[in-house]
Amino acid sequence: MNGKRGSAIFLKVIIFMVGIAMLTLCIYWMPVLTIRDVKAHPDGDYSIYPLLVCAYGICIAFSFSLFQVYKLLTFIEGNNAFSESSLNSLKVIKKCAFTAIFFIVLLIISLKVISSISGDDSAGPISISLMSILATSIIIAVVDVLQKPLKSFLDK
Repeated sequence: MNGKRGSAIFLKVIIFMVGIAMLTLCIYWMPVLTIRDVKAHPDGDYSIYPLLVCAYGICIAFSFSLFQVYKLLTFIEGNNAFSESSLNSLKVIKKCAFTAIFFIVLLIISLKVISSISGDDSAGPISISLMSILATSIIIAVVDVLQKPLKSFLDK
C-alpha cells in the first residue's frame, strides 16, 4: 500500500468517526438535553426551540460537507482529483459552510433575544459563535484557494 492510498484511507476513517460523533450528537444528546430543559421549565419556556433549529441546521450542513469531503477523498484516491466532480464537491462544501454561517448568525440573534428577555449574560456563547464563524470563514477561504486552480485547469 503506497503512502497516498494510506493517507486517504486514514482521512476517510477520521471523517467517518466525526460523522458518527455528529450522528450521536443529533440523535441522542440534543433530544436528551431538550427533554432535560423542558423538565426544568415546566411553565412553558420555549426559548430552547430556536436554538435547536439553529443547532440542527448547523449539524445538517456539517454532515453534508463531511460527505462531500469523503467523496473528494475518493476522487483523489482514484486519481480523479482534477475533475468536474471534484470541483462540484468543493462548491457544495463552500455552500454548506455559508449555510452554517447563516445558522450561526441566527443562533447569535436568538441568544441576544433570549438574554435580553431573561436578563442572562450571553457573552460567552456569543463569543464562541463568533469564533465558529471565523473558523468556518477560514474553511471557505481554503476551499476557494483549492477551487481556483482546479477551475483554471478544467478550463484549459
